[in-house]
Amino acid sequence: MGDQNLTAMLSEDELENTKENRTVTFSQFSSTLRAVVRIRQKYQAMKRRRMERAGSTSQHSAHLMPQYNDQRSNSPKIFTFDITDGNSPVHVSKKRRKKKGRVLFPNSSRRVLPTKEQSRAKSCLVLLCVVVFLQVYNAIENLDDHVLKYDLEGLEKTLKREVFGQQEATDGLLDHLKDYLSTYVHSKPLVVSLLGPSGVGKSHIGRLLAQHFRSVVGEQLVMQYFVLHHCPTEGNVPLCTETLTSQVSELVTRAEEEEKIPLFVFDEMEHMPTELLDTVQSLIVKKDNNEYLNAIYILISNLEQEEITKFVLQNSTTNTVSGRGLMTKELNNLLHNNLKKHHLLWLEAELLPLTLLEKIHVMECFIDEMSREGFYPERSHVERLADELGYYSVGEREFSRIGCKQVVAKVNLL
Repeated sequence: MGDQNLTAMLSEDELENTKENRTVTFSQFSSTLRAVVRIRQKYQAMKRRRMERAGSTSQHSAHLMPQYNDQRSNSPKIFTFDITDGNSPVHVSKKRRKKKGRVLFPNSSRRVLPTKEQSRAKSCLVLLCVVVFLQVYNAIENLDDHVLKYDLEGLEKTLKREVFGQQEATDGLLDHLKDYLSTYVHSKPLVVSLLGPSGVGKSHIGRLLAQHFRSVVGEQLVMQYFVLHHCPTEGNVPLCTETLTSQVSELVTRAEEEEKIPLFVFDEMEHMPTELLDTVQSLIVKKDNNEYLNAIYILISNLEQEEITKFVLQNSTTNTVSGRGLMTKELNNLLHNNLKKHHLLWLEAELLPLTLLEKIHVMECFIDEMSREGFYPERSHVERLADELGYYSVGEREFSRIGCKQVVAKVNLL
């Protein structure tokens, strides 16, 4: 009986354990099922909200995009847990992107600025400046080469050695020659008028110029015209006019072919007839063509010698450089006003008045001539010869009345 009771009791216990096990298994199954149902409900709710959001967006952009009838086409085909409300991480990230400031570089790093593109116009401008500089430099070199052909330095040494007491006139003559000979093409010829009293060196300067230009440009491109020699009588004036025109035309044409500048020296201009003066003026005045423009004319005369003598004696006390410059300018204005009454030819000329020679200059003329003739120029002998000439006395200065005109004659009597 006891065994049966024990067996009955064990069987009851097993039945109870079996019931408990079954209960636990059902509860576990029901909780899993409920979780699945909640997940499905949550998914359905998320799906509805997404569809509603898509519908509202399509209503605002109906004029830009057509509304899709099939809302399922907008639904994702895969399962997702993305949150689509206003607090979603997507919106937060977008707001953060909008609030992002400028990028800060660390102090230890080097910021590289964007390179600016250089304009091509600057390069072209630099190239143009270089070309212009080379052209100007080449032109200057050519000018120097053109001046060197005429050896003006040698002419300057000759004038300083053989012309006495006319420093301002010789310097002015050399300045005109340097300016004119620095180029070959000119708009008008160079016309220089040497004026002054007798014996001051006008004809001597003309001979030195002719001699120098014969040595540098040739004998054929230099002409010395002495009025009393080439046209001694008034009856020969028409023939002299034709001859002078043909000679000048021939020399200028030959000079053009050789690309040189000819020299014409007209001496004794105070004796030239009006017809010849008109002819010379027609050769000098600028014409429509380019003939007779590249030439140098030296006009030598003693016109207005009384005015020059009077002016020099009245202003003999002026010793400063500025004072002499003003005196020369005033004298040129006076001479221009008087010479245009003689003929309009002198309006085309650059005036270079030669002033009176002092006694010391006359002594230099004696020393030079005596040395040429082979005499020893003793000082006392030279002073004695110079005292034989007449002078204008102004204070302590003595100006020769006839310059060095009788020096050669007196030396020949020794």
